[in-house]
Amino acid sequence: MSKIEDYGLIGDCETAALVGRDGSIDWLCWPAFDSDACFAAILGTRKNGRWQIAPALEVVNTSRRYWDNTLILETRFETKDGAVSVIDFMPPRGNASDVVRLVRGMKGDVKMRMELVIRFGTGSEIPWVKRTENGALLAICGPDMTVLRTPVKLRGEDMTTVSDFEVSEGKTIPFVLTYGASHLELPNPIDPARALQDTEDFWLDWCSRCTYDGDSRDLVMRSLITLKALTYEPTGGIVAAPTTSLPEKLGGSRNWDYRYCWLRDATFTLLALMNSGYTEEASDWHNWLLRAAAGAPDNMQIMYGIKGERRLLEWEAGWLPGYEGAQPVRLGNAAHAQLQLDVYGELMDAFHQSRVTKLKLDDGTWDLECTVLHHLADVWDQPDHGIWERRGEGRHYVFSKVMCWVAFDRGVKSAEEFGFKAPLDRWKALRDAIHRDVCEKGFDRRLNSFVESYGAEVFDASLLLLPAVGFLPGSDPRIRGTIAAIERHMMRDGFVLRHDPREITQETQPIEGAFLACSLWLADAYVLCGEIDKAQALFDRVVAVANDLGLLAEEYDSGAGRQTGNFPQALTHIALINTAHNLNEARHANDKPAMQRSK
Repeated sequence: MSKIEDYGLIGDCETAALVGRDGSIDWLCWPAFDSDACFAAILGTRKNGRWQIAPALEVVNTSRRYWDNTLILETRFETKDGAVSVIDFMPPRGNASDVVRLVRGMKGDVKMRMELVIRFGTGSEIPWVKRTENGALLAICGPDMTVLRTPVKLRGEDMTTVSDFEVSEGKTIPFVLTYGASHLELPNPIDPARALQDTEDFWLDWCSRCTYDGDSRDLVMRSLITLKALTYEPTGGIVAAPTTSLPEKLGGSRNWDYRYCWLRDATFTLLALMNSGYTEEASDWHNWLLRAAAGAPDNMQIMYGIKGERRLLEWEAGWLPGYEGAQPVRLGNAAHAQLQLDVYGELMDAFHQSRVTKLKLDDGTWDLECTVLHHLADVWDQPDHGIWERRGEGRHYVFSKVMCWVAFDRGVKSAEEFGFKAPLDRWKALRDAIHRDVCEKGFDRRLNSFVESYGAEVFDASLLLLPAVGFLPGSDPRIRGTIAAIERHMMRDGFVLRHDPREITQETQPIEGAFLACSLWLADAYVLCGEIDKAQALFDRVVAVANDLGLLAEEYDSGAGRQTGNFPQALTHIALINTAHNLNEARHANDKPAMQRSK
């Protein structure tokens, strides 16, 4: 089985596929991110669905790259007989969704083999396969249908469609796999060469809108492309990752479904997009937030489906053995029903930042914000499950309380700066009361640090965000003490853990890998403290563990030297974009960093 970092990403802004170094597409949910997978080998074996195109004989060298400023992936295989490239991409969605694979001869004559194993129902359902009148291969199971079109000869072999063919220098052999609903007519064929040009034009045009021209631009651009690829174009929602159940700990049970949209990422996402010139995408994300959060604030969830769905029922796919045996494989996410008070702050902060950057907001936004703050006034002092979605009894998490402070702070600032009618005296009193409460109960003078939750003696990486949200300045001794405590107790091999390893619970032991976004949050805290060189060194350390394509998962296991968790992870790439902006501003401008959320 391939390592997580051995995969590349292709997508059409409605779903995405993972392509291994070995030329195998091992994960693809069709027709959308949250649909059942038709290729699920990454969570099992080839029998759970995959599509491999690779040399039939021994490969002596493999290399790969994205075409500049695109999501077109080219993998080059070298054999003793010559060299061949497989060019993989998904054209921007038209009437149907296509995966296009172009086998291009680069040198000599190379014998190739294609194996297509379609298993609908996330690796469990074998389709009925037949040929159409035009020679295409049709696979149907229940509501799902795929059509494979290629000029090479195909045959069936052990419930697998295979082809042995040869490609010569200068020749290109296309394979196009198209998804459609089984009750509809066959999707029309596309011209593979034209689709390649259209896909390249789409991405080049999109990338040309980027306004960031600072240090590490190539890294920022790749992260922005990844973020765009994780966007569900019809609604503007952005999934946390295109995968489910890639383990946070290799062989462990912390395996979650990330094919949904989290409110906790709202402000970071907006800042990454707006600071990079992508106001249209930022506006679409804001509008998704508004629609998803609409309704009674006491029913607000921490995450929603890509269309704003609220029921994300969690169940286990018992037929899948899991990535490297990590069980269980979960579909859906029960954490959607948790109380996490920080989401109210994220929502209010996102709307405030949208106004500051002059995004056009819906007329009903302010009414929603007032309703949210009216509800939050009654519940801010309750225990919750925290940003890390801890299961079990709730606690008084410091970061959750700080984000309640953020909610009222941004409400006050929006009302004052934009002339909205609001009960300012009440909001200011609540803001001040929450600030006092956190400083009195969440700061341990003996430890000289804020702690994970009231009364705790352990720390939490989310505390690194306190200066970023403006709760206290980076120069405050309490912030510096908190940073020092996290440096002492929560770093492994130069990376930041999200949980304090001294807290031994069923959830955190055996300890997971370092959370890459948290390491970048520490870099941001260094910037706000004026320690630019330390911030740059940490940024470089995170970037160094990206794969050869510039992609990052949720976590990094420094002991194994491997990426872990769902892949690629939107929050990690968002954090990379924002930290790059912050470092660039700090080094090249006298103004405050771009990501200063408190403005």
